[in-house]
Amino acid sequence: MQGLMGAQPLTVRTIFDRMRTVYADAEVVDAFATGAGRTTYGAMADRILRLVTVLRDLGVQPGDRVGTFANNSSRHVELYYAVPLVGAVLHMVNIRLHDDQLEHVVADADDTVLFVDDDLVPRLGEVAARMPSVRAFVRIGKGECGGIEGILEGEQLIENACAATDLPDLSEDMACGMCHTSGTTGMPKAVVYSHRSTYLHAMAMCMVDGLGISEQERILPVVPLFHACGWGLPYAAPLTGADLVFAGADCSPQALARIIEQERVTWAAAVPTIWTSLLPLAQRGEVELSSLKTLGVGGSATPRALMEAYDALGITILQIWGMTETSPVAASSRPRRRHRGLSEAELVDVRVKTGTIFPGIEARLCDPDTGDVLPWDGETVGELECRGPWVATEYWGGMPEKFHDGWLRTGDMAVMESDGYFRIVDRSKDLVKSGGEWISSVELEGACLAHPAVAEAAVVGVPSQKWDERPVVVVALHEGESLTLDDLREFLTGRVAKWWLPDDVVVVDEVAKTSVGKYDKKAIRAQLAGRVLP
Repeated sequence: MQGLMGAQPLTVRTIFDRMRTVYADAEVVDAFATGAGRTTYGAMADRILRLVTVLRDLGVQPGDRVGTFANNSSRHVELYYAVPLVGAVLHMVNIRLHDDQLEHVVADADDTVLFVDDDLVPRLGEVAARMPSVRAFVRIGKGECGGIEGILEGEQLIENACAATDLPDLSEDMACGMCHTSGTTGMPKAVVYSHRSTYLHAMAMCMVDGLGISEQERILPVVPLFHACGWGLPYAAPLTGADLVFAGADCSPQALARIIEQERVTWAAAVPTIWTSLLPLAQRGEVELSSLKTLGVGGSATPRALMEAYDALGITILQIWGMTETSPVAASSRPRRRHRGLSEAELVDVRVKTGTIFPGIEARLCDPDTGDVLPWDGETVGELECRGPWVATEYWGGMPEKFHDGWLRTGDMAVMESDGYFRIVDRSKDLVKSGGEWISSVELEGACLAHPAVAEAAVVGVPSQKWDERPVVVVALHEGESLTLDDLREFLTGRVAKWWLPDDVVVVDEVAKTSVGKYDKKAIRAQLAGRVLP
Protein backbone atom coordinates (compact mmCIF):
# COMPACT_ATOMS: atom_id res chain seq x y z
CA MET A 1 0.00 0.00 0.00
CA GLN A 2 1.37 3.43 -0.95
CA GLY A 3 0.84 6.72 0.80
CA LEU A 4 -1.52 9.24 -0.76
CA MET A 5 0.66 12.35 -0.49
CA GLY A 6 1.98 14.87 -2.98
CA ALA A 7 5.22 14.05 -4.76
CA GLN A 8 6.38 17.53 -5.70
CA PRO A 9 10.17 17.53 -6.11
CA LEU A 10 12.28 19.19 -3.41
CA THR A 11 14.28 21.74 -5.36
CA VAL A 12 15.89 25.16 -5.15
CA ARG A 13 12.86 26.36 -7.13
CA THR A 14 10.73 25.56 -4.07
CA ILE A 15 12.84 27.86 -1.90
CA PHE A 16 12.87 30.54 -4.61
CA ASP A 17 9.09 30.56 -4.96
CA ARG A 18 8.63 30.94 -1.21
CA MET A 19 11.26 33.70 -1.09
CA ARG A 20 9.56 35.81 -3.78
CA THR A 21 6.01 35.39 -2.47
CA VAL A 22 5.75 34.71 1.25
CA TYR A 23 8.88 36.67 2.17
CA ALA A 24 9.09 39.21 -0.65
CA ASP A 25 9.45 42.09 1.86
CA ALA A 26 12.48 40.62 3.70
CA GLU A 27 15.58 42.79 3.40
CA VAL A 28 18.96 42.04 1.86
CA VAL A 29 21.75 44.50 2.64
CA ASP A 30 25.18 44.94 1.08
CA ALA A 31 26.69 46.77 4.04
CA PHE A 32 29.90 47.93 2.40
CA ALA A 33 32.13 50.77 3.61
CA THR A 34 31.14 52.81 0.54
CA GLY A 35 27.51 52.74 1.67
CA ALA A 36 24.76 50.19 2.24
CA GLY A 37 22.89 48.91 -0.79
CA ARG A 38 19.41 47.67 0.10
CA THR A 39 16.98 45.43 -1.69
CA THR A 40 14.27 42.91 -0.88
CA TYR A 41 13.76 39.25 -1.69
CA GLY A 42 11.00 40.31 -4.07
CA ALA A 43 13.20 42.72 -6.01
CA MET A 44 16.08 40.24 -5.97
CA ALA A 45 13.77 37.57 -7.38
CA ASP A 46 13.11 39.76 -10.43
CA ARG A 47 16.84 40.11 -11.03
CA ILE A 48 17.25 36.34 -10.62
CA LEU A 49 14.69 35.71 -13.35
CA ARG A 50 16.52 38.19 -15.58
CA LEU A 51 19.74 36.32 -14.84
CA VAL A 52 18.09 33.10 -15.98
CA THR A 53 17.55 34.77 -19.35
CA VAL A 54 21.17 36.00 -19.38
CA LEU A 55 22.44 32.49 -18.73
CA ARG A 56 20.35 31.09 -21.55
CA ASP A 57 21.58 33.81 -23.90
CA LEU A 58 25.14 32.83 -22.98
CA GLY A 59 24.37 29.30 -24.11
CA VAL A 60 24.22 27.68 -20.67
CA GLN A 61 22.49 24.30 -20.88
CA PRO A 62 21.07 22.06 -18.14
CA GLY A 63 23.96 20.28 -16.45
CA ASP A 64 26.56 22.89 -17.43
CA ARG A 65 28.76 24.18 -14.64
CA VAL A 66 28.70 27.94 -14.05
CA GLY A 67 31.44 29.29 -11.78
CA THR A 68 31.44 32.22 -9.38
CA PHE A 69 34.60 34.00 -8.25
CA ALA A 70 33.18 36.45 -5.77
CA ASN A 71 32.91 37.75 -2.21
CA ASN A 72 29.74 37.88 -0.12
CA SER A 73 27.03 40.06 -1.64
CA SER A 74 23.44 40.04 -2.82
CA ARG A 75 24.77 39.70 -6.38
CA HIS A 76 26.50 36.45 -5.45
CA VAL A 77 23.29 35.11 -3.86
CA GLU A 78 21.39 35.87 -7.06
CA LEU A 79 23.61 33.34 -8.81
CA TYR A 80 22.91 30.80 -6.05
CA TYR A 81 19.37 30.74 -7.47
CA ALA A 82 19.60 31.69 -11.15
CA VAL A 83 22.09 28.95 -12.04
CA PRO A 84 20.11 26.04 -10.49
CA LEU A 85 16.82 27.47 -11.83
CA VAL A 86 18.08 27.14 -15.39
CA GLY A 87 19.04 23.51 -14.65
CA ALA A 88 22.77 24.21 -14.48
CA VAL A 89 25.21 23.63 -11.61
CA LEU A 90 26.57 26.49 -9.48
CA HIS A 91 30.31 26.06 -8.92
CA MET A 92 31.63 28.18 -6.04
CA VAL A 93 35.32 28.86 -6.75
CA ASN A 94 37.46 29.65 -3.72
CA ILE A 95 39.04 33.05 -4.40
CA ARG A 96 41.98 32.32 -2.07
CA LEU A 97 43.35 29.31 -3.92
CA HIS A 98 46.80 29.36 -5.48
CA ASP A 99 47.13 29.66 -9.28
CA ASP A 100 47.61 25.94 -9.88
CA GLN A 101 44.64 25.13 -7.65
CA LEU A 102 42.45 27.68 -9.45
CA GLU A 103 43.32 26.18 -12.79
CA HIS A 104 42.65 22.70 -11.41
CA VAL A 105 39.20 23.37 -9.94
CA VAL A 106 37.91 25.23 -13.01
CA ALA A 107 39.18 22.48 -15.31
CA ASP A 108 37.87 19.77 -12.99
CA ALA A 109 34.40 21.32 -13.00
CA ASP A 110 34.63 22.11 -16.73
CA ASP A 111 33.09 25.54 -16.09
CA THR A 112 31.57 27.09 -19.22
CA VAL A 113 30.82 30.56 -17.81
CA LEU A 114 32.56 32.30 -14.90
CA PHE A 115 31.09 35.28 -13.03
CA VAL A 116 33.73 37.50 -11.37
CA ASP A 117 33.44 40.28 -8.79
CA ASP A 118 34.70 43.55 -10.25
CA ASP A 119 37.50 43.97 -7.72
CA LEU A 120 38.60 40.35 -8.30
CA VAL A 121 38.89 40.67 -12.07
CA PRO A 122 42.65 41.50 -11.89
CA ARG A 123 43.28 38.46 -9.68
CA LEU A 124 41.45 36.02 -11.93
CA GLY A 125 42.99 37.72 -14.95
CA GLU A 126 46.36 36.29 -13.91
CA VAL A 127 45.16 32.77 -14.82
CA ALA A 128 42.08 33.32 -17.00
CA ALA A 129 43.98 32.55 -20.21
CA ARG A 130 44.73 29.08 -18.81
CA MET A 131 41.03 28.20 -18.40
CA PRO A 132 40.08 26.88 -21.87
CA SER A 133 36.69 25.49 -20.81
CA VAL A 134 35.37 28.97 -19.97
CA ARG A 135 33.56 30.46 -22.98
CA ALA A 136 32.62 33.72 -21.26
CA PHE A 137 33.74 35.73 -18.25
CA VAL A 138 31.07 38.02 -16.78
CA ARG A 139 31.73 40.92 -14.43
CA ILE A 140 29.58 41.11 -11.27
CA GLY A 141 28.81 44.72 -10.38
CA LYS A 142 29.58 47.98 -12.11
CA GLY A 143 33.28 48.71 -12.27
CA GLU A 144 36.26 49.26 -14.49
CA CYS A 145 38.85 46.88 -13.09
CA GLY A 146 40.70 45.37 -16.04
CA GLY A 147 42.53 42.10 -16.41
CA ILE A 148 40.37 39.78 -18.55
CA GLU A 149 40.08 40.47 -22.25
CA GLY A 150 36.53 40.42 -23.59
CA ILE A 151 34.83 40.25 -20.17
CA LEU A 152 31.09 40.89 -20.37
CA GLU A 153 29.30 43.46 -18.20
CA GLY A 154 26.84 41.58 -16.03
CA GLU A 155 24.78 44.58 -14.95
CA GLN A 156 24.25 45.63 -18.55
CA LEU A 157 23.20 42.11 -19.50
CA ILE A 158 20.68 42.00 -16.64
CA GLU A 159 19.24 45.43 -17.45
CA ASN A 160 18.70 44.42 -21.07
CA ALA A 161 17.19 41.01 -20.28
CA CYS A 162 13.53 40.15 -19.75
CA ALA A 163 12.54 38.15 -16.70
CA ALA A 164 12.18 34.47 -17.57
CA THR A 165 8.64 33.14 -17.31
CA ASP A 166 9.21 29.56 -18.43
CA LEU A 167 11.44 27.98 -15.80
CA PRO A 168 12.20 24.33 -16.58
CA ASP A 169 10.90 21.43 -14.56
CA LEU A 170 13.64 20.22 -12.25
CA SER A 171 14.23 16.78 -10.83
CA GLU A 172 15.20 16.77 -7.18
CA ASP A 173 18.06 14.39 -7.97
CA MET A 174 19.62 16.82 -10.47
CA ALA A 175 22.89 18.45 -9.45
CA CYS A 176 22.47 22.08 -8.40
CA GLY A 177 25.81 22.94 -6.80
CA MET A 178 29.47 22.01 -6.75
CA CYS A 179 32.11 23.00 -4.25
CA HIS A 180 35.73 21.91 -3.96
CA THR A 181 37.30 21.16 -0.61
CA SER A 182 39.90 23.62 0.66
CA GLY A 183 42.78 21.47 -0.53
CA THR A 184 44.80 21.24 2.69
CA THR A 185 46.04 17.72 1.93
CA GLY A 186 46.41 17.85 -1.84
CA MET A 187 44.46 19.21 -4.78
CA PRO A 188 40.88 20.22 -3.88
CA LYS A 189 38.23 17.55 -4.44
CA ALA A 190 34.75 18.35 -5.81
CA VAL A 191 31.54 17.65 -3.90
CA VAL A 192 28.32 17.74 -5.95
CA TYR A 193 25.06 18.74 -4.25
CA SER A 194 21.60 17.81 -5.51
CA HIS A 195 18.44 19.92 -5.36
CA ARG A 196 17.01 17.45 -2.84
CA SER A 197 20.07 17.52 -0.58
CA THR A 198 20.15 21.33 -0.68
CA TYR A 199 16.47 21.64 0.25
CA LEU A 200 16.66 19.09 3.08
CA HIS A 201 19.85 20.68 4.41
CA ALA A 202 18.16 24.09 4.51
CA MET A 203 15.17 22.66 6.39
CA ALA A 204 17.44 20.97 8.94
CA MET A 205 19.29 24.24 9.55
CA CYS A 206 16.02 25.99 10.35
CA MET A 207 14.95 23.46 12.99
CA VAL A 208 14.93 24.80 16.55
CA ASP A 209 17.49 22.21 17.61
CA GLY A 210 19.49 22.84 14.42
CA LEU A 211 20.55 26.44 13.92
CA GLY A 212 17.13 27.89 14.70
CA ILE A 213 17.01 30.15 11.62
CA SER A 214 13.69 32.06 11.51
CA GLU A 215 11.99 35.16 10.13
CA GLN A 216 12.96 37.00 13.31
CA GLU A 217 16.67 37.03 12.47
CA ARG A 218 18.95 39.45 10.65
CA ILE A 219 21.80 37.19 9.58
CA LEU A 220 25.38 38.18 8.79
CA PRO A 221 27.16 35.32 6.99
CA VAL A 222 30.84 36.15 7.45
CA VAL A 223 31.56 32.61 6.31
CA PRO A 224 32.43 33.03 2.61
CA LEU A 225 29.83 32.23 -0.03
CA PHE A 226 32.69 30.92 -2.18
CA HIS A 227 33.18 27.89 0.06
CA ALA A 228 30.84 25.20 1.42
CA CYS A 229 27.72 27.03 0.24
CA GLY A 230 28.25 29.79 2.79
CA TRP A 231 27.24 27.14 5.35
CA GLY A 232 23.90 26.94 3.55
CA LEU A 233 22.66 30.32 4.77
CA PRO A 234 21.78 31.65 1.27
CA TYR A 235 19.15 28.90 1.13
CA ALA A 236 18.11 28.59 4.79
CA ALA A 237 17.52 32.31 5.34
CA PRO A 238 15.13 32.83 2.38
CA LEU A 239 13.34 29.57 3.24
CA THR A 240 12.19 31.15 6.51
CA GLY A 241 12.30 34.84 5.59
CA ALA A 242 15.32 35.87 7.65
CA ASP A 243 17.02 39.09 6.49
CA LEU A 244 20.53 38.78 5.04
CA VAL A 245 23.38 41.25 5.59
CA PHE A 246 26.68 41.00 3.71
CA ALA A 247 30.08 42.47 4.55
CA GLY A 248 31.68 42.08 1.12
CA ALA A 249 35.45 41.73 1.02
CA ASP A 250 36.20 43.62 4.26
CA CYS A 251 35.80 41.27 7.23
CA SER A 252 38.09 43.20 9.56
CA PRO A 253 36.96 43.51 13.19
CA GLN A 254 36.23 47.21 12.68
CA ALA A 255 34.09 46.55 9.59
CA LEU A 256 32.14 43.74 11.25
CA ALA A 257 31.60 45.84 14.38
CA ARG A 258 30.22 48.68 12.26
CA ILE A 259 27.89 46.39 10.34
CA ILE A 260 26.55 44.59 13.41
CA GLU A 261 25.84 47.87 15.14
CA GLN A 262 24.35 49.77 12.21
CA GLU A 263 22.32 46.91 10.74
CA ARG A 264 21.17 45.45 14.07
CA VAL A 265 22.44 41.98 13.20
CA THR A 266 21.02 39.27 15.48
CA TRP A 267 22.77 36.13 14.13
CA ALA A 268 26.22 35.85 12.57
CA ALA A 269 28.37 32.97 11.33
CA ALA A 270 32.15 32.62 10.99
CA VAL A 271 35.21 30.63 12.01
CA PRO A 272 36.54 31.19 15.57
CA THR A 273 39.42 33.44 14.51
CA ILE A 274 36.93 36.05 13.25
CA TRP A 275 35.17 36.29 16.60
CA THR A 276 38.48 36.23 18.47
CA SER A 277 39.56 39.34 16.58
CA LEU A 278 36.26 41.14 17.26
CA LEU A 279 36.26 40.37 20.99
CA PRO A 280 38.72 43.05 22.20
CA LEU A 281 36.63 45.80 20.58
CA ALA A 282 33.54 44.52 22.36
CA GLN A 283 35.28 44.12 25.70
CA ARG A 284 36.65 47.67 25.54
CA GLY A 285 33.19 49.02 24.78
CA GLU A 286 34.27 50.38 21.38
CA VAL A 287 31.29 48.77 19.65
CA GLU A 288 27.65 48.33 20.55
CA LEU A 289 26.56 44.73 20.05
CA SER A 290 23.25 44.70 21.93
CA SER A 291 21.32 43.34 18.92
CA LEU A 292 23.58 40.31 18.54
CA LYS A 293 22.20 37.19 20.19
CA THR A 294 23.89 34.22 18.48
CA LEU A 295 27.28 33.57 16.94
CA GLY A 296 27.39 30.44 14.82
CA VAL A 297 30.97 29.15 15.01
CA GLY A 298 32.25 26.43 12.70
CA GLY A 299 35.31 25.36 10.78
CA SER A 300 37.20 24.45 13.95
CA ALA A 301 36.45 23.99 17.64
CA THR A 302 35.47 26.99 19.75
CA PRO A 303 37.97 27.65 22.56
CA ARG A 304 36.29 27.59 25.97
CA ALA A 305 37.75 31.00 26.83
CA LEU A 306 36.14 32.52 23.74
CA MET A 307 32.74 31.04 24.60
CA GLU A 308 32.94 32.32 28.17
CA ALA A 309 34.02 35.78 27.03
CA TYR A 310 30.99 36.14 24.75
CA ASP A 311 28.71 34.69 27.43
CA ALA A 312 29.82 37.57 29.62
CA LEU A 313 28.66 39.96 26.88
CA GLY A 314 25.26 38.28 26.65
CA ILE A 315 26.03 36.66 23.28
CA THR A 316 25.64 32.89 22.86
CA ILE A 317 28.15 30.94 20.79
CA LEU A 318 26.56 27.98 19.03
CA GLN A 319 29.20 25.40 18.08
CA ILE A 320 28.49 24.06 14.57
CA TRP A 321 30.10 21.06 12.93
CA GLY A 322 30.15 19.96 9.33
CA MET A 323 32.26 19.57 6.20
CA THR A 324 32.05 20.44 2.53
CA GLU A 325 30.98 16.81 2.12
CA THR A 326 28.00 17.26 4.50
CA SER A 327 26.53 20.26 2.63
CA PRO A 328 28.05 21.35 5.13
CA VAL A 329 26.13 21.67 8.44
CA ALA A 330 25.54 18.35 10.19
CA ALA A 331 25.57 18.96 13.97
CA SER A 332 25.24 21.67 16.61
CA SER A 333 26.02 21.79 20.30
CA ARG A 334 22.66 22.57 21.84
CA PRO A 335 22.40 21.10 25.37
CA ARG A 336 20.09 18.11 25.75
CA ARG A 337 17.33 17.21 28.20
CA ARG A 338 19.78 15.49 30.55
CA HIS A 339 21.77 18.71 30.84
CA ARG A 340 18.93 20.60 32.49
CA GLY A 341 19.82 21.88 35.94
CA LEU A 342 23.55 22.09 35.30
CA SER A 343 25.44 25.14 36.48
CA GLU A 344 26.57 27.74 33.95
CA ALA A 345 30.14 26.42 34.13
CA GLU A 346 28.93 22.85 33.58
CA LEU A 347 26.82 23.98 30.61
CA VAL A 348 29.92 25.53 29.03
CA ASP A 349 31.56 22.10 29.31
CA VAL A 350 28.62 20.74 27.28
CA ARG A 351 28.49 23.55 24.71
CA VAL A 352 32.18 23.38 23.80
CA LYS A 353 31.65 19.81 22.65
CA THR A 354 30.54 19.18 19.08
CA GLY A 355 26.93 18.28 19.85
CA THR A 356 24.31 16.05 18.25
CA ILE A 357 24.05 14.96 14.64
CA PHE A 358 20.99 16.49 12.94
CA PRO A 359 17.89 14.37 12.35
CA GLY A 360 18.19 12.75 8.95
CA ILE A 361 21.89 11.99 9.28
CA GLU A 362 23.37 8.88 10.88
CA ALA A 363 26.71 8.84 12.66
CA ARG A 364 28.99 6.11 13.98
CA LEU A 365 32.55 5.64 15.23
CA CYS A 366 34.91 3.22 13.52
CA ASP A 367 38.44 2.03 14.03
CA PRO A 368 40.32 3.87 11.24
CA ASP A 369 42.58 0.86 10.62
CA THR A 370 40.21 -2.11 10.83
CA GLY A 371 36.90 -0.43 10.04
CA ASP A 372 35.29 -2.07 13.09
CA VAL A 373 32.35 -0.16 14.57
CA LEU A 374 33.16 1.18 18.05
CA PRO A 375 30.90 1.70 21.10
CA TRP A 376 29.21 4.92 22.24
CA ASP A 377 30.60 4.82 25.76
CA GLY A 378 31.93 8.36 26.24
CA GLU A 379 35.52 7.09 26.29
CA THR A 380 36.41 5.21 23.10
CA VAL A 381 38.02 7.33 20.40
CA GLY A 382 37.29 6.47 16.78
CA GLU A 383 36.90 8.02 13.37
CA LEU A 384 33.53 9.69 12.88
CA GLU A 385 31.60 8.37 9.88
CA CYS A 386 28.33 9.81 8.54
CA ARG A 387 25.68 9.08 5.95
CA GLY A 388 22.43 10.71 5.00
CA PRO A 389 20.46 12.61 2.33
CA TRP A 390 22.80 15.61 2.40
CA VAL A 391 26.06 13.69 2.84
CA ALA A 392 28.25 12.92 -0.18
CA THR A 393 28.51 9.30 -1.31
CA GLU A 394 31.50 9.94 -3.58
CA TYR A 395 33.60 12.76 -5.01
CA TRP A 396 33.33 14.08 -8.53
CA GLY A 397 36.06 12.06 -10.22
CA GLY A 398 36.50 9.32 -7.63
CA MET A 399 38.61 8.86 -4.45
CA PRO A 400 36.62 5.90 -3.05
CA GLU A 401 39.00 5.52 -0.10
CA LYS A 402 37.20 8.40 1.63
CA PHE A 403 34.06 6.24 1.85
CA HIS A 404 33.44 3.07 3.84
CA ASP A 405 30.46 0.83 3.02
CA GLY A 406 28.40 3.84 1.96
CA TRP A 407 29.55 5.98 4.91
CA LEU A 408 31.68 9.14 4.62
CA ARG A 409 34.96 8.85 6.48
CA THR A 410 35.23 12.35 7.96
CA GLY A 411 38.84 12.14 9.14
CA ASP A 412 37.68 13.52 12.51
CA MET A 413 38.48 11.48 15.61
CA ALA A 414 35.64 11.65 18.12
CA VAL A 415 34.19 10.32 21.36
CA MET A 416 30.46 9.51 21.34
CA GLU A 417 28.33 9.52 24.47
CA SER A 418 25.54 6.95 24.88
CA ASP A 419 22.81 9.27 23.54
CA GLY A 420 24.81 10.45 20.52
CA TYR A 421 26.18 13.69 21.97
CA PHE A 422 29.76 13.73 20.74
CA ARG A 423 33.05 15.57 20.90
CA ILE A 424 35.59 15.91 18.12
CA VAL A 425 38.97 15.10 19.66
CA ASP A 426 41.04 16.13 16.64
CA ARG A 427 41.60 15.58 12.97
CA SER A 428 43.19 12.15 12.61
CA LYS A 429 46.26 13.68 10.97
CA ASP A 430 46.63 16.37 13.67
CA LEU A 431 46.70 14.16 16.77
CA VAL A 432 50.11 14.21 18.46
CA LYS A 433 51.33 10.73 19.43
CA SER A 434 53.74 11.04 22.35
CA GLY A 435 55.13 7.95 24.05
CA GLY A 436 52.29 5.84 22.71
CA GLU A 437 49.60 8.23 24.01
CA TRP A 438 47.47 10.66 22.00
CA ILE A 439 47.42 14.42 22.63
CA SER A 440 44.55 16.41 21.16
CA SER A 441 45.88 19.49 19.38
CA VAL A 442 42.37 20.99 19.50
CA GLU A 443 42.07 20.76 23.29
CA LEU A 444 45.63 21.96 23.89
CA GLU A 445 45.03 24.93 21.58
CA GLY A 446 41.92 25.83 23.53
CA ALA A 447 43.83 25.75 26.80
CA CYS A 448 46.60 27.94 25.35
CA LEU A 449 44.07 30.49 24.09
CA ALA A 450 42.90 31.05 27.65
CA HIS A 451 46.27 32.66 28.43
CA PRO A 452 45.72 36.44 28.48
CA ALA A 453 48.74 37.12 26.24
CA VAL A 454 47.72 34.69 23.49
CA ALA A 455 45.64 35.84 20.52
CA GLU A 456 46.09 32.75 18.31
CA ALA A 457 47.47 29.30 19.05
CA ALA A 458 48.07 26.24 16.86
CA VAL A 459 49.57 22.97 18.06
CA VAL A 460 51.49 20.49 15.89
CA GLY A 461 53.56 17.44 16.62
CA VAL A 462 57.31 17.67 16.13
CA PRO A 463 59.62 14.61 16.00
CA SER A 464 61.14 13.67 19.34
CA GLN A 465 64.14 11.39 19.87
CA LYS A 466 62.62 9.97 23.06
CA TRP A 467 58.83 10.28 22.71
CA ASP A 468 58.21 9.83 18.96
CA GLU A 469 56.41 13.22 18.87
CA ARG A 470 56.00 16.16 21.23
CA PRO A 471 53.64 19.13 20.97
CA VAL A 472 54.93 22.53 19.87
CA VAL A 473 52.68 25.60 20.13
CA VAL A 474 52.84 28.34 17.50
CA VAL A 475 51.30 31.51 18.93
CA ALA A 476 50.48 35.07 17.93
CA LEU A 477 50.29 37.45 20.88
CA HIS A 478 48.16 40.43 21.72
CA GLU A 479 49.88 43.76 21.10
CA GLY A 480 52.52 44.57 23.70
CA GLU A 481 52.55 41.07 25.23
CA SER A 482 55.39 38.57 25.58
CA LEU A 483 55.45 34.85 26.36
CA THR A 484 58.10 32.27 27.20
CA LEU A 485 57.84 28.50 27.23
CA ASP A 486 58.13 28.50 31.04
CA ASP A 487 55.30 31.05 31.28
CA LEU A 488 53.02 28.94 29.10
CA ARG A 489 53.85 25.65 30.81
CA GLU A 490 53.19 27.20 34.22
CA PHE A 491 49.84 28.55 33.02
CA LEU A 492 48.81 25.17 31.55
CA THR A 493 49.80 23.17 34.63
CA GLY A 494 46.58 21.90 36.17
CA ARG A 495 44.61 22.75 33.03
CA VAL A 496 45.90 19.84 30.94
CA ALA A 497 47.64 16.56 31.71
CA LYS A 498 51.29 16.97 32.66
CA TRP A 499 52.48 14.98 29.64
CA TRP A 500 50.48 17.34 27.37
CA LEU A 501 52.62 20.34 28.36
CA PRO A 502 54.32 21.65 25.19
CA ASP A 503 58.05 21.23 24.68
CA ASP A 504 58.44 24.49 22.77
CA VAL A 505 56.60 27.68 21.90
CA VAL A 506 57.17 29.65 18.70
CA VAL A 507 55.97 33.26 18.61
CA VAL A 508 54.90 34.60 15.19
CA ASP A 509 53.14 37.74 13.98
CA GLU A 510 50.21 35.70 12.67
CA VAL A 511 49.50 31.98 12.69
CA ALA A 512 49.24 30.57 9.16
CA LYS A 513 45.66 29.97 8.01
CA THR A 514 43.96 28.16 5.15
CA SER A 515 41.85 29.81 2.47
CA VAL A 516 38.79 29.49 4.71
CA GLY A 517 40.34 30.81 7.91
CA LYS A 518 41.33 27.60 9.71
CA TYR A 519 44.82 27.11 11.12
CA ASP A 520 46.93 25.70 8.30
CA LYS A 521 48.67 22.78 10.00
CA LYS A 522 50.32 21.75 6.74
CA ALA A 523 51.99 25.16 6.40
CA ILE A 524 52.92 25.23 10.10
CA ARG A 525 54.58 21.83 9.87
CA ALA A 526 56.53 23.09 6.86
CA GLN A 527 57.70 26.10 8.91
CA LEU A 528 58.96 23.74 11.63
CA ALA A 529 60.47 21.20 9.24
CA GLY A 530 63.85 19.89 10.37
CA ARG A 531 63.23 20.61 14.04
CA VAL A 532 63.83 17.57 16.27
CA LEU A 533 63.26 17.63 20.04
CA PRO A 534 65.23 15.55 22.54
